[in-house]
Amino acid sequence: MSHTLYVVDAFTDQPFRGNPAAVCVTEGPRDAAWMQGVAQELNLSETAFLYPLESGGYHLRWFTPGAEVTLCGHATLASAFTLWQIGALPHEAEAHFHTLSGWLSCTRTGEWIAMDFPTKAITPCSPPDGLAEALGAEPRFVGLNNMDYLVELEDAATLRGLQPHVTALASLPVRGVIVTAPSDTPEFDFVSRFFAPAVGVNEDPVTGSAHCALGPYWEAKLGKSELIGYQASARGGVVKLSVRGERILLCGQAVLVSQVELFV
Repeated sequence: MSHTLYVVDAFTDQPFRGNPAAVCVTEGPRDAAWMQGVAQELNLSETAFLYPLESGGYHLRWFTPGAEVTLCGHATLASAFTLWQIGALPHEAEAHFHTLSGWLSCTRTGEWIAMDFPTKAITPCSPPDGLAEALGAEPRFVGLNNMDYLVELEDAATLRGLQPHVTALASLPVRGVIVTAPSDTPEFDFVSRFFAPAVGVNEDPVTGSAHCALGPYWEAKLGKSELIGYQASARGGVVKLSVRGERILLCGQAVLVSQVELFV
């Protein structure tokens, strides 16, 4: 049996920008070893696997080349976009996904897709040994949630210039390290980068799930709940955020760039 995989650039309106994710829609569940093998073969930061549920909506799982993850923004955005593009869902219909992080929903308004996600609040903590040395920069704040460390740096120029020691970062007992700073341009409220070598992603181009932490963090600092973030990776991408208590709307655009036929 063959499967068509759709490669979507998420959090961008231009091909070869944002964060690419592969989306595989199957008729029913597949075993984890097969999904991990496909993700490793494609070697994108995430591959999404989904199938329709009899009760409505889709079951959705996300795999990096190295591991399954419990929450992924850009591959969720790519999954909803794909269902609308291939006609599996009408454009005006909401996309509903059952995931390891509970039910997630996506809605479409024009060219923008809004994802309703849980917030991942950050608790201040002491920097773990070696963190500053691994990043090559001195933190002004360090916090932690159930997935990642969050590090605020003094300015955006320092963040953009980071060349971290990814082997050292991979030894930390977290999925990854979110690095952020105030924006150096007026169109954005903050900038960020995300490093997750522990799960096979040295630097993620644009990370929706990291913005589940960045949203409430910058809401508290800036005193506003409507925010725009720029992830300053080589590919770059824009995320609009609306913080709503324990939930957050993450908004982005997407572009279909290729289809891949899988013969296994």
